[in-house]
Amino acid sequence: MSFGETPITVIGNLTGDPELKFTEGGAALAKFTIAATPRTYDKDSGQWKDGTATFFRCAAWRTLAEHIAESLGKGSRVVAFGRIRQHNWQTPEGENRSMLALEIDDIGASMRFTTVTANAKRPAQSGPSGDDAWNTATPGGGSKPDAEPPF
Repeated sequence: MSFGETPITVIGNLTGDPELKFTEGGAALAKFTIAATPRTYDKDSGQWKDGTATFFRCAAWRTLAEHIAESLGKGSRVVAFGRIRQHNWQTPEGENRSMLALEIDDIGASMRFTTVTANAKRPAQSGPSGDDAWNTATPGGGSKPDAEPPF
C-alpha cells in the first residue's frame, strides 16, 4: 500500500456473481458489488431492523480475481480489504463523470453465520525445497522475478 491511499475493510454480501474477464495482456479481472447493510436492535419492538445499505463496486486482479470467481457467488457474506480508488471518465456527450470503487487486496468468506471449508491451493514445488510453501527459490538458485509469493 502506498502513502496517501485510503484503506478500507468492508463486511457485507455479494449482490451478484463475480464477473471474470481477462485483459488483452491476459491478466484476470473480477468485478463485483458488496452490499453492507447496518442492523440495529429496536428495544421497543424487540426486533432487529435493517438500515440503509451501502453498495461498494469492487475489482480484484490476477490470481485473486480467479479465486474469487471460483469461490464466491451471489449472497456470499465476505470480509474484504482494499483501497478506495476514484475513476474519472467522460461520456460520449462530453460530460465528466467519476465514481469511487474498492480495489480488493484480500477477501475471505465471513464465518459469523456459517461454516466454511477452505481448499488450500499450494504452488507446485520442485527441487530440494519439496513441500516448503514459503520457499520461492527456483532450482539452481535465485528467484523468478515475476513470481508471486506462495501465500
